[in-house]
Amino acid sequence: MDSRERLLSGLDIKRMVGVEIGALCRPLVKRENGRVIYVDHADTETLKAKYQSDPDVSVDDIVDVDVVWGSVPLEECLAEKVDYVIASHVVEHVPDLISWLEELRSILKQGGELRLIVPDKRFTFDRLRRETVLTDVVYARIVKARCPCPHIVLDYVANVSKVDGGKVWKGTVDDASLERHHSLQHAINCAMQAKEGIYHDVHCWVFTPNSFALLFLDLAAHDLIEFECAQFHDTARGNIEFFVNLRPCTDRLRAMESWRQMALRCAESTA
Repeated sequence: MDSRERLLSGLDIKRMVGVEIGALCRPLVKRENGRVIYVDHADTETLKAKYQSDPDVSVDDIVDVDVVWGSVPLEECLAEKVDYVIASHVVEHVPDLISWLEELRSILKQGGELRLIVPDKRFTFDRLRRETVLTDVVYARIVKARCPCPHIVLDYVANVSKVDGGKVWKGTVDDASLERHHSLQHAINCAMQAKEGIYHDVHCWVFTPNSFALLFLDLAAHDLIEFECAQFHDTARGNIEFFVNLRPCTDRLRAMESWRQMALRCAESTA
């Protein structure tokens, strides 16, 4: 089962209405597959201009964005609630995680699901960065972050490293010898720019499957989210990402237990 099949498993996308966030040029649900609403932080033309020189993005294949999600709450941008929301390698980029989850919760129908593909920091350039904890995301919520906070930018730029996920799985990577992409001075300069409101597209949040589960357990325990873990797929051997399905849930104890169970199921490797 590939990433798309795993993410969409159990969804009747032909009959359902869904939202895909940040599809860019590689939508997981195409319009011919079912009724899908493409949501992004900018309109199509802006995205094409932004990624014009990016060799990893085919600008001609960038989807026609239906909804630009920015200063206006997402619920006000949509004319209806939806059956599912999917986002692949998006959650780690959002400056204010708690508010982001709240807005997605607001557009889901009863029984709807938020399905995420999340990079596992152990096998990516985030390997040397510390895992996100509760106070990190609460602080972003307090300041109502609209762009990555300066200390987040500093940590990202200073610590992203050249990592081969395949070699990590083979156990042939020595963390002490990993080469960082940037100098500390460059990281400081970027953080100073972030302080002035300049947007740096970084990984704000850093997860392993276990740390993700424990963070969401904390969030649920403090009534900061109304989601339970409906399904979870651990990082498969040789891969760099894991899958989490979140379902709206107002029963705090039930939600906490679901995240506790995810944490227990995570097969944390020694990588």
